[in-house]
Amino acid sequence: MGLIAAGKTDIGRKRKTNQDAIFVGHKKNLFVVADGMGGHNGGDIASAMAVKLIPEYFDQNPNSNPDENSKKAVLYANQNIKNHALTDPNLQGMGTTVNMLKFKGDTLYIGNVGDSRTYLINKQKIYQLSKDHSLVQEKLNLGIYNREMAQKDPEKNVLVRAVGFDDEVEVDIFTYKVSRGDIFLSCSDGLHGKVSDADILFLINHHIPDPSKATKEKLELVADTLVAQANENGGQDNISVILVIAL
Repeated sequence: MGLIAAGKTDIGRKRKTNQDAIFVGHKKNLFVVADGMGGHNGGDIASAMAVKLIPEYFDQNPNSNPDENSKKAVLYANQNIKNHALTDPNLQGMGTTVNMLKFKGDTLYIGNVGDSRTYLINKQKIYQLSKDHSLVQEKLNLGIYNREMAQKDPEKNVLVRAVGFDDEVEVDIFTYKVSRGDIFLSCSDGLHGKVSDADILFLINHHIPDPSKATKEKLELVADTLVAQANENGGQDNISVILVIAL
């Protein structure tokens, strides 16, 4: 099963720096979105390290179980980012989300920490495959909020898990059996926090009505369109998207 992919990261309209980072690894069938946290305390460093360290781990362990590898790759990034922060007092408290897609055969392995997300678009419907690790998600889990109310919570960007912040971190691993025509979107909250799931679905379906006929150039156009829509809706945060189609 072949894959085509495209990615884009954008500073948005309000931030002075881009603390997001992405890795689009066609040859490795590996894709990573990282959204740094820590303000001036190195969020951009943490995200840049994550998208370098995770591919590095897979390169060093090419034949290991992909399920275990996906978890260990994120833990490898966590430990190295944490160690790096200890070398400079100005970097302490930095961390990053990680949303990682690793394709092996007809299986997708998703490694997730934080509130960057993986979506599946299948038969013109959208499904969230990952779960957010945020304070708002905890409230949703407890039934305090519905999704509409959660969008208005002033603490909606507060994370309860991040890579590089603590010595240990719990990594969610999800597996999904891939079919031809599946479209996968990995994105930071700069996209899903400003563009609704319904609008994301509309834009993707509009530009890719038939995934079997999609091209890399078309995916690049869709990535640009999604980023532009997030900016049009305010662009208060950095915005990162990676789109992958199984052919």
